Amino acid sequence: MTYIINIMPKIASSHPANRKVVSLAYDGLCLFEFGIGYEIFGLPRPEMGNTWYSYGVAASDEGTMRTSAGLTFQADGGLELLHSAGTILLPGWRGLDAPVPRSLLEALVQAHERGSRFLTICSGVFLLAEAGLLRGLNVTTHWRYEDQLRQRYPGVNVVPNVLYTDNGQILTSAGSAAGIDLCLHLVRKDFGPKAANSVARRLVVPPHREGGQAQFIDKAVSPVHEAGRLGPLFDYLQENLSKDHPIDALAERVGMSRRTFLRRFEDATGSAPARWLTLQRLQKAKDLLEETSLPLEDLAHRTGFGTAATLRHHFQKQLGTSPAAYRAKFRRVVA
Repeated sequence: MTYIINIMPKIASSHPANRKVVSLAYDGLCLFEFGIGYEIFGLPRPEMGNTWYSYGVAASDEGTMRTSAGLTFQADGGLELLHSAGTILLPGWRGLDAPVPRSLLEALVQAHERGSRFLTICSGVFLLAEAGLLRGLNVTTHWRYEDQLRQRYPGVNVVPNVLYTDNGQILTSAGSAAGIDLCLHLVRKDFGPKAANSVARRLVVPPHREGGQAQFIDKAVSPVHEAGRLGPLFDYLQENLSKDHPIDALAERVGMSRRTFLRRFEDATGSAPARWLTLQRLQKAKDLLEETSLPLEDLAHRTGFGTAATLRHHFQKQLGTSPAAYRAKFRRVVA
């Protein structure tokens, strides 16, 4: 079964059995994509205790390599490091037309047979496609590369306008920054929402983004002064999800007319205020369902849905399940 954007597989009740994350390195390394993996999985995080991920870098090329930014580097070792990896990160590739070494393809296939998980960022998905590991799967990549991926690998189902997909063993993300969304999704999957929220706070990014790539294609960026007004509003709304927020009151809070506010809000978020609030409330409800045993009426009040019936309605409409079923499936067992 494939899970797309914010529909997640069952969250494990314990940490991953193999905590080793190995990132691939190569000559022409996409430095930003590589940095995402290190920041989330490789950076020391003593606040997470001794069950956090361990991290290594495996080179597909011998000797000193150069990044896309011109820096030279050496990795921890070669492809043999993939043998011990529970999770393998593929941070892009040096070019869509660049050949993939046979030794790398064989190493990826062997790791797949051993049960290693794969995370791809942007063009990294082409490596798994070339290795024949994506047949019949729903995957994504940067919107600029979707057509090439479809044409070259017709057995792969390329899903447009999503930030990431999760097939269980193979997880793929769209353009560069969507790799952050995917990596945080994996943290949430392995360690729960509190851990993902903690890492997101360190990164100063939202722990979960709704929507897909369409909001980032040829879309005007709000002026800096608008971001300065809307940013504090988003923080205020996140902290006050249980309250009602009439449009006119929100517009007045940021000093805009109703019409201007609605336009600026949609430019910034890709959705109208009512839908954005519903999605934030659903995310908060999911967190509470996973982490607490609150009765549904209390949970509905805390998240701004008002009644359990309204919460059930939005859960069914947006997620295709009920709060009770979600809690039964995703509730984390805390030792």
